[in-house]
Amino acid sequence: MSNMTNQQTKKTGLVSSDFEVFGKVQGVFFRKHTQRRASELGLKGWVMNTAQGTVVGQMQGNPTAIEDMKIWLQKIGSPKSKIEKASFKNETKIPNCAFRSFEIRR
Repeated sequence: MSNMTNQQTKKTGLVSSDFEVFGKVQGVFFRKHTQRRASELGLKGWVMNTAQGTVVGQMQGNPTAIEDMKIWLQKIGSPKSKIEKASFKNETKIPNCAFRSFEIRR
């Protein structure tokens, strides 16, 4: 990696993180609320239901917004959801966002 890229990464300071939310998170508009909250925070990425009854996704953006979104995913969610836990993995610094918006995948 060249110095130029390192400087850009420091300057933009973007982070990517995968997430999975466990509990009553399907059939309660969890994805819609996740999309809305992520967009409010200026995050890019996606969210989708799994066959296991969880919600998974990836979020990309500035570290402060990522931290806010983590708290939202762990403690708030949609009004009718009952979150048991949220896990986060593959957190890494990225040079730029791979997504244009935050979308719901089906």
